[in-house]
Amino acid sequence: MTTITVETLHDVAPTPLFPRDRPLPPTLTVRAARDAYLAENGFTTDEYAAETFSLMIFGGRFKVTLPNPPPRRWAIALHDLHHVATGYGANFIGEGEVALWELMGGCETWIVYLLNVSAAMLGFVLSPSRMLQAYEDAKPARALYRQGMTLDDLLDMPLGDLRERMGIPREGLARGERAVAAKPRA
Repeated sequence: MTTITVETLHDVAPTPLFPRDRPLPPTLTVRAARDAYLAENGFTTDEYAAETFSLMIFGGRFKVTLPNPPPRRWAIALHDLHHVATGYGANFIGEGEVALWELMGGCETWIVYLLNVSAAMLGFVLSPSRMLQAYEDAKPARALYRQGMTLDDLLDMPLGDLRERMGIPREGLARGERAVAAKPRA
């Protein structure tokens, strides 16, 4: 049984491949952009197939390991592409922004709805102004969950083309620095 834990995912924040003060460049392939996003956050694609996943709650005081059901395994790869396309970070507020964007753009499974409602509510508590801006940005949203393309087809296209397909400006949505989930280097 494979388990992905927060401790193994978030060991070290590597030096970013691209400036964090704006979304990733639209000229990258989606695969290159996804790989840069995963690297700067200390994530891997292993979570896409892992049988369980772990969440840290209450400021990291408690770790909860949960089953990673097939609907979440399918969705997490597309969720990561939503981060890449929008430019929203992988901290609590960034997760709230992506969650709101996904809710507006169309979810497909109960677990995605549940996770997104929870993350969006936390985002509104932490930064109402950023969440209101994310709501405005998400009005033309078209999430990948309902587009019917394979992950391989998505990974091979230019990032700017993916953004247009999703109702996002070619340059991305996020303003300010992309927050990362990884711990800073010592």
